[in-house]
Amino acid sequence: MTELTFTREAEASRYTLHRGTDLVSVLDYRDDGRTLAMTRAYTVPTFRGHGYAGEIVDRAVAELERAGDREIIPVCWYVADWFAAHPDRAGILQDRRSA
Repeated sequence: MTELTFTREAEASRYTLHRGTDLVSVLDYRDDGRTLAMTRAYTVPTFRGHGYAGEIVDRAVAELERAGDREIIPVCWYVADWFAAHPDRAGILQDRRSA
């Protein structure tokens, strides 16, 4: 299997996932310094069905958990569904009562 490369492109407000030289998935976000709103998870159509969207969300959440300085707002339906499937990771979500 070709190695996956995960990158944060802060100037473009997105995370990217490449398989070799191919861009396979993108996770767009808005960052206000306190929260990071994940606005769109997208997988290039020819690469769909291989779990790349879940992989990029998992890696972005892990990076934010390590940094510990942002809460996540799951604007994108896919990201919200990912958190529903991974309730053990929901501690990083913004509490809606404080929003």
